[in-house]
Amino acid sequence: MLVYIVDDDELFAECLERYLSDCEVRRFTNVIDTINEMNDEVPDMIFLDVLLDGPDGFTLLNEMASYSDTGKVPIVIVSSIEISPVGLENYGVVAVINKAELTPESVRKCLDKI
Repeated sequence: MLVYIVDDDELFAECLERYLSDCEVRRFTNVIDTINEMNDEVPDMIFLDVLLDGPDGFTLLNEMASYSDTGKVPIVIVSSIEISPVGLENYGVVAVINKAELTPESVRKCLDKI
């Protein structure tokens, strides 16, 4: 299973990657690199921070939703700000997790949604 982590916080991304040890993981710090990589291979799931330098995570959600192949990728928003999941399911969002509350169990629950 191929999982993308899109987060500019290197320490958090490293921690999340450890929770995903059974998966093939690719990490990105910005939306542009993520979109460029998806031209070659579409992931099975994305863990996405919305507060990024440059285009934010919501930009990635909009871009992905506009294509049939990427529009079906389940996305987990991981953020330090409070985000309501209402309406985000239209963009493939299957869960919203506060970074402070992320655990190996919460990551496994998200993977079970694939």
